[in-house]
Amino acid sequence: MFAGVGYSRVLMTDIDIEPTDTVDARGAACPGPLMDLIGRVRSASSGDVVLLLSDNEGSLTDVPEWVGETDNELLAVDETGDEYGFYVEVT
Repeated sequence: MFAGVGYSRVLMTDIDIEPTDTVDARGAACPGPLMDLIGRVRSASSGDVVLLLSDNEGSLTDVPEWVGETDNELLAVDETGDEYGFYVEVT
């Protein structure tokens, strides 16, 4: 588990989650990736899974904190080198 939040950091090969939508925020400065994710989640339907791709290390704290303040669920975080994938289920 990571930072007391109910998800695990996993390798991409271990993830069997099919995202409904993907937000590619690689290269965006903080808080850009989080803002892009929030915008996409607001337009998504309940049950959708949004994958946020980010290479901003700040996303490792921003995304879990934001999800913790919402009813959405962070299913998994994939760390591959300097890139991160956040799987967020919309509730």
